[in-house]
Amino acid sequence: QVQLVESGGGLVQAGGSLRLSCAVSGRTFSTYAMGWFRQAPGKEREFVADISRSGSGAHYADSVKGRFTISRDNAKNTVYLQMNSLKPEDTSVYYCAADDNGSTYYWRRASYDYWGQGTQVTVSS
Repeated sequence: QVQLVESGGGLVQAGGSLRLSCAVSGRTFSTYAMGWFRQAPGKEREFVADISRSGSGAHYADSVKGRFTISRDNAKNTVYLQMNSLKPEDTSVYYCAADDNGSTYYWRRASYDYWGQGTQVTVSS
């Protein structure tokens, strides 16, 4: 049984920073590509960032490029999302997800096999 547990969400003022963590247990972490998605009230869950199994490659949504950084520590079975220069429109529930197959379609929710429960990020103006 694979489990993903996010942490690090909270309330922050616009321009501030937060670092989200996602701890993965149950199988060898380095076999998964990892992604972060977010979902605001009344909106579809959207892709934020992903990182390859080794950590050598990453992709970002245009809306977060230059502000967010995804990273992973395979020794700690954890993926991170460093979020800087936060904006009110970044307010969402953030989810981490694990891709067992290394799909080319990293931006699609259907490419991911396991999901965490989410952590709330609220950015005040």
